[in-house]
Amino acid sequence: MDPTFTFITNSVSPMSIGVPIAALGLGMIQKDSSLKSKGIILVEAFCVNAFTTTALKLAFNRDRPFVKYPYLDKQAEAGSYSFPSGHTSSAFAFATSISLAFPKWYVVAPSYVYACAAGYSRMHLGVHYPSDVLAGAIVGAGSALLSNYLQQKFLQSPKKKALRL
Repeated sequence: MDPTFTFITNSVSPMSIGVPIAALGLGMIQKDSSLKSKGIILVEAFCVNAFTTTALKLAFNRDRPFVKYPYLDKQAEAGSYSFPSGHTSSAFAFATSISLAFPKWYVVAPSYVYACAAGYSRMHLGVHYPSDVLAGAIVGAGSALLSNYLQQKFLQSPKKKALRL
């Protein structure tokens, strides 16, 4: 299963960056304000997640499992510190933000299956502890929820706010 989990791990960055940019770009090209707004939320979630994850990695400075236990065989490339898992946080930020933007079961279910597989792949490949993955999932989902909340609260047009009242 190593090639499968390596593929999943390697797909996280292109998915979590590419899909938000594609949604935003397509919304702009088609002059579709709804799709553009959803693209903005997806991009915001990615940015909030990246900032938060980087700050936490620098604050905790936790060594990766293969550094602490040299007998472990790492099967994937790994960057700086271990806590929280950046791949997992990106996958969960993506899954949560796309699920909020497109709340259909055929979007929600596969996106969370993908996010869980991404988290598991990081442990399977020997580059993260389970607590890194759990924290990454919380940070990622939280980043998306925060981005969505801020978009709804502060960036929605006054006309749309009046319609909600």
